[in-house]
Amino acid sequence: MKDFVIIVAAGSGSRMKTAIPKQFLELSGKPILQHTIEKFHRFNPNMSIIVVLNDEYITFWRDLMRTLKMDIPHEIIPGGAQRFYSVKNAIQSIQESEGIVGIHDAVRPLVSLKTIENCYSAARIKLTAVPVISLNDSIRIVQGTQSEMADRSKFRIVQTPQCFELSLLKKAFDQPYEEAFTDDASVVERYGYPVHLVEGNRENLKVTTAEDLRMAEALLL
Repeated sequence: MKDFVIIVAAGSGSRMKTAIPKQFLELSGKPILQHTIEKFHRFNPNMSIIVVLNDEYITFWRDLMRTLKMDIPHEIIPGGAQRFYSVKNAIQSIQESEGIVGIHDAVRPLVSLKTIENCYSAARIKLTAVPVISLNDSIRIVQGTQSEMADRSKFRIVQTPQCFELSLLKKAFDQPYEEAFTDDASVVERYGYPVHLVEGNRENLKVTTAEDLRMAEALLL
């Protein structure tokens, strides 16, 4: 069964407040997106890699690849107005009828090979696999001006890659878009299929702010 990964890199990175989107920012001498692509290629050199980019940055990325002499094969697909449509565009580009598709945030360059293995292996058996980690801090539920303690053992932090059997994923993304679709697992769950959780890695942070970038830099040392 063939492995695919859709690397979602179509965001504008407004929270980082930089001239270019965060996926192109330098991390230990390379663009974050390059680190992410290399990680999946290292996991499986035969994996089909699909990168979803905002239209206005496709030429920018191609020029940057030439400058960096980056030769890992990957297909570039234009993104949509929301993540849902970006992922749907990438799914529709896959011509095969069978396989496991991982969907990964471009700005999670520190995903471990073990986490990737956990996700793809579980999805081959369970058809779905989503990496999560437990909470270390106490949490509270806030309602208006009031709050109350919550049992943190009942909650998990969700990461990527979120992996799914290809035909299931295609059917799930045939649904109309809903604002409740905050990630790919929520789309599959709304379709009516249960989501199987696997162990992620705590270093697999999403680089969203300047502080995250500094933390990722330290973790790579």
